[in-house]
Amino acid sequence: MPVQTLPASEALTRLASFDTVIDARTEDEYALDHVPGAVNWPTLDNAERITIGTMYKQVNPFEAKKRGAALSARNIAAHIEREVLDKPKGWKPLVYCWRGGNRSGALATILGAIGFQVTLIEGGYKAWRAALVDDMPRLAQRLQYRVVCGPTGSGKTRLLQALAAQGAQVLDLEALAQHRSSVLGHIPGVPQPSQKAFDSLIWDALQRFDPARPVFVESESKKVGNVRVPDALMDAMRESPCIDLQLPDEERVALLLEDYDFFVKEPAFFCQRLEALTELRGKAVVGEWIAKVRSGRTPEVVLELLTEHYDPMYRQSIQRNFQRYPQATSCALKDRSATALSALACTLLGERSADST
Repeated sequence: MPVQTLPASEALTRLASFDTVIDARTEDEYALDHVPGAVNWPTLDNAERITIGTMYKQVNPFEAKKRGAALSARNIAAHIEREVLDKPKGWKPLVYCWRGGNRSGALATILGAIGFQVTLIEGGYKAWRAALVDDMPRLAQRLQYRVVCGPTGSGKTRLLQALAAQGAQVLDLEALAQHRSSVLGHIPGVPQPSQKAFDSLIWDALQRFDPARPVFVESESKKVGNVRVPDALMDAMRESPCIDLQLPDEERVALLLEDYDFFVKEPAFFCQRLEALTELRGKAVVGEWIAKVRSGRTPEVVLELLTEHYDPMYRQSIQRNFQRYPQATSCALKDRSATALSALACTLLGERSADST
């Protein structure tokens, strides 16, 4: 069956119509970013691609192509034996590689020869990425957001989780970024996605949302750790209605000690992260915090971090950047319990239902 091609812009809108999306690039290329939901069937693996590239430059292109063809055929045969033998005749895969189509074309040709209806993304991943970036403003602007504001430790992430548990549409940017969005927000042992992968995760989430229903999102800054929130989404969030979440200080400290329990278990790591605040707070203040942590007074340090560092910065940032914060819906929690958060989520969703009737 002839292999079909599809412009990347059309692939964006028709992604769900394919049974399997196959990324024919190397493992490292796939890990950096890929089409959401794609599986990785390397035509050449990491080491093989380096070998063929070196041969292409140091020997000659003809010898490199021969060797590459042998490796590709062997790898494609393994993919077919492992993944394809149980596929029905009506199986419809979408295939892509980096740009030129050599790797994806080889795989697609063999799948097409078997009799499957195979489609290639024109221009490969590079064209897909460009189409996704172009599509992001449209997706971001078609949705209505409710921005959950509140100082550090007030339970914004927990409220998003409670809302999601009750069926609300939630965009958890910190979960997508694998970071808790502050100097101390790095999660030990958990790498952040690349910027491209972060963009893809956001695009995938946005395109799944129903424009008729609100999307709840936290009042993030432009950067979440090392990755940046797309400008179009950031602009839409900053123009949206806000929820002002408040929690008593002692509850905020307890919540943070629960959510950042690795700082309690590893005080040396906490001290290391505190050193990153030296430029902002000065050596004397940071040194005092470190000494308190080492002496077992971590809760005291957390309270001082909140009241002396995070709260003033947050107030300035939220008032400067979120236009509708002065009209925010005030939501005061008495404690951090799951019951209190669930009740608030229910109330917020009830208000939305009443607004739409």
